[in-house]
Amino acid sequence: MQQDKQPEYGPVVFRDRSAGYAFLTRSTATSERTIEWDDGNTYPVIDVEISSESHPFFTGTARTVDSEGRIAKFERRFGEEGKAG
Repeated sequence: MQQDKQPEYGPVVFRDRSAGYAFLTRSTATSERTIEWDDGNTYPVIDVEISSESHPFFTGTARTVDSEGRIAKFERRFGEEGKAG
């Protein structure tokens, strides 16, 4: 591999503003903005819209799907008067 063709790989902070959550990892992504981390060092920060802290799949706050069938819903709403006879 040619070394001059590889992107720089270094520490980056990804921040989920909606959840107030940030984590430090290594990435090839870069940013002009920086943040001072808990260890006292300054790292580039990248704001993301969804992370494991705010995504419904990971947090367990997903909307539950109604499993009741259409016919049962209709019968519950209209009872005997809705049936053709």
